Amino acid sequence: MFKKLYLWTLSLAESRHAPFALGLVAFAESSFFPIPPDTILVPMSIARPNRALLYALICTIGSVTGGLLGYAIGALLFDTVGKWLISVYGYGDRVEQMRLLYAHWGWAVILIKGLTPIPFKIVTITSGLLAYSLPLFILLSIVTRAARFFFVAALLHRFGGTIHVLLEKYFGVFLAGLAAITVLGFWIVGHML
Repeated sequence: MFKKLYLWTLSLAESRHAPFALGLVAFAESSFFPIPPDTILVPMSIARPNRALLYALICTIGSVTGGLLGYAIGALLFDTVGKWLISVYGYGDRVEQMRLLYAHWGWAVILIKGLTPIPFKIVTITSGLLAYSLPLFILLSIVTRAARFFFVAALLHRFGGTIHVLLEKYFGVFLAGLAAITVLGFWIVGHML
């Protein structure tokens, strides 16, 4: 069953619409969507390792622009959409703690959380809510998201063939691992800070 799913995923990754879907998922993940773009970035980079760095660039651009939507949700729509999204991810009662943390360490929060499995939308919405410097937010988002996506893409570009063979055998384990990382990110959000 997983082999068929893997082959289907690779065929989708080779579609001419795949880069658009990748950018869309990266955009949505940074503002409201729970699934990380890695779910598309990995198979696309395995299907076409020579394009892995281009795919990382698409993810970075999509994530940073989606982050601007998250920032706008926090800055302009916090009392409606923002409060609801923050509550869904477990930060509803921790806004004051985040305000204090951002006052001294906002740059570090953006950089560190942008690299971790913690949902980036928490960072983007909170940054807007707390009126964190927009130019600095954009710069830090570019740095942290590019580092994350280009690291993954460089690994896949370099070791794509080996990873492709391993994924053919262990695609179910890969999916379970990705799901575990996503759940871990949500758990961290709910229990940290």
